[in-house]
Amino acid sequence: MWYSIFVVWTVGSIYGLCLLFGKAGRSGWAAIVPFYREYLMAQLTARPRWWVLLLFLPIVNIFVFYALYLDLLKSFGKQRFWETSVAILLPFIFLPLWGHDPKVNYLGASHTEEFHKKYPYKKSFIREWADAIIFASVAATLIRGFLLEAYMIPTGSMERRLLVGDFLFVSKLNYGPRVPMTPLAFPFAHHTMPLTGGKAYVEWIKVPYTRLPGFQELKRNDVVVFNLPTEADAPYNRPIDKRENYIKRAVAIAGDQVEMINGELLINDQRSYDSDDLQQAYMIYTDGSGLDEQLLIDKRIDYARNPSDGAPFKEPYLIYVTKEEIAEVTSWTNVKQVLPYDNAGSAFPHDQVNRKWDYHNFGPLLIPKAGDRIKLDSLTIPIYARIISVYEGNTLEQRPDGIYINGQQTDHYQIKMNYYWMMGDNRDNSADSREFGFVPEDHIVGKALFTWMSYDKDGSFLSKIRWNRIFKKIE
Repeated sequence: MWYSIFVVWTVGSIYGLCLLFGKAGRSGWAAIVPFYREYLMAQLTARPRWWVLLLFLPIVNIFVFYALYLDLLKSFGKQRFWETSVAILLPFIFLPLWGHDPKVNYLGASHTEEFHKKYPYKKSFIREWADAIIFASVAATLIRGFLLEAYMIPTGSMERRLLVGDFLFVSKLNYGPRVPMTPLAFPFAHHTMPLTGGKAYVEWIKVPYTRLPGFQELKRNDVVVFNLPTEADAPYNRPIDKRENYIKRAVAIAGDQVEMINGELLINDQRSYDSDDLQQAYMIYTDGSGLDEQLLIDKRIDYARNPSDGAPFKEPYLIYVTKEEIAEVTSWTNVKQVLPYDNAGSAFPHDQVNRKWDYHNFGPLLIPKAGDRIKLDSLTIPIYARIISVYEGNTLEQRPDGIYINGQQTDHYQIKMNYYWMMGDNRDNSADSREFGFVPEDHIVGKALFTWMSYDKDGSFLSKIRWNRIFKKIE
């Protein structure tokens, strides 16, 4: 259906442009030829001809095309607000109508002083503001959707590489911009309306997953922003691109084998990403005097808090620190015992019959890649069921006589997308793939580049801004 709509949209729009070109004394067929079409638009509107070269620049080419396009319509006397709006939203209808209207004629190059003197058009105060708001909204939407998006770190799951209060830029270009799958949405909102709440989008139009070419492939250990896969489920039931944004490290990519033994991460049987910034959880026992909460804040030590009042849980204290920091904590005079925290929470695929995996011990597990042909049985179904039914849109049934996909009995399934395994650097205080499993490639938003600002809510008046983190590259 969408291909049919696209064909009607394209053919109708080009046909209308052919008619307008003919009225301007140019060959109608020129409207079919990319770049030459824009060259003639620049000629007919008195815009610089070198603008055509800007069409080779991503994002910039969109603005250049519409500038030439709207200038061309001004040359035919079409510059009222409603005319500009329908020319953008419904060109396949209105361009042919204007092309066949004998009252619509080419009036001259719109970007000249003579044209403005001969055909003066004074915009009202409301029109000036409306144009500015619309332009800003369109520009921001294009930049956020295809170029860069700002993101703020809300939790400590990536400590110490990324701190709570870090503001960073996420590049859409590195892995290739993802074409919006839910294009009808309120500007500047993600999934929830500001102030009023409720959905900030409607699903009247759904676009299949498409990713434009990027500069690089997603590499192992990249810090990646992605949509949370579990928000496909109730109570959210959100479309892919409107699911909550998460940021983690892609510790394993499609085709890798991931395993964790006693808290040590192994990728392809080798020790994986290791850094002095990695944090782990420890239980702290004191002589009864307890830990000084202000000292923990001053040292920027993350600790488990009581949800009711935000104070640290009492003996034993559960803190999240680096190896260097735990050595310092151990040296405190009132600290009597320090024990590594045994994170025994159930890990993906949460199969307590065949795999009693936890956050410190799981795997080995192969990360699926596009084209993999997997065997389906009672052991593999818990791992791949969500991929088959939720992420790749098939019906999956387990009947007494076997496994059925889309109503057909089978014992194999071919993977359609690449998948990734995401984990936080704060290993014992991170909701990541150990909880929700594989992250599909269509959920990938972009690559984290650098922090442009960092705000420390616990800092003093003069140290609220972490100046040493501004323009810090994310690695």
